[in-house]
Amino acid sequence: MPRPTRREPARGDARARLLDAARDIIRAKGFNATSVDDLCRAAAVTKGAFFHHFGSKEALGVEAARDWARTTSTFFAAAPYHAPDDPLERVLAYVAFRKSIIAGELPQFSCLVGTMVQEVYATSPAIRDACGESILGHAATLEADIGAAMERRGISGAWSAASLARHTQAVIQGAFVLAKAGDDPSLARESLDHLDRYIRLLFSGAGAEPEST
Repeated sequence: MPRPTRREPARGDARARLLDAARDIIRAKGFNATSVDDLCRAAAVTKGAFFHHFGSKEALGVEAARDWARTTSTFFAAAPYHAPDDPLERVLAYVAFRKSIIAGELPQFSCLVGTMVQEVYATSPAIRDACGESILGHAATLEADIGAAMERRGISGAWSAASLARHTQAVIQGAFVLAKAGDDPSLARESLDHLDRYIRLLFSGAGAEPEST
C-alpha cells in the first residue's frame, strides 16, 4: 500500500512522531535494520519516551502496522476509483489508481506492512498478524465490487470475489519486490498493467472456468 498523507503531529505528541518515523524508516531500511535509536532520533524523542509509549521494538512494529491500516483505509476510502457506476470499471479504476501512486523514491510508495511481514513472519507472530490484518483487510474492501461485476456479467467458476481480491494484493506486493530488486519503479507499474489485462480477460469470459466438481 502507498504512503498515506503525512501527519503533522504536535511536537509534544511523541507517540505519533514515533509511528511516523517507523513508517518512513522501516520502509527505507527494513524492520530488523531499524534501531530504537534510529526511531528516537528521527522523532526527536528520548529512549525514555519511546519505552513509555511502546514496551519494545516489537510492540512498536505492531502499532505501526495498525496505524498504517487506519491511515491507508482513510486514504483509499477517499480515492477516486469509487466513482464509476459499473462495478468492473471500479475494480479497473482501483488498479489504475494503484499504478498512478507508484511514484517517487522506492521507500515512498512501497508498503510498510508488506515490508515488515516479509522479514518477521516467522519470528514475530504479533507483527505478522497485524500486517496480515492490514493487507487482507484491504483486499476485502474490493470483494463487493468484484462480486457485483461477476453477477452483472454472469461470471462464475472455480474462483471467487474474495480470491481475486487477494490476488490483486499478491500482484501489488510482488510488484514492490520487483521494483526493489531492479531498483526501478517502472517494474512495479508494468505488473499493474498485467493485472489490468488479467482482470479484463477474466471478465471477457475468456478467463471463466467451469464450476469445480
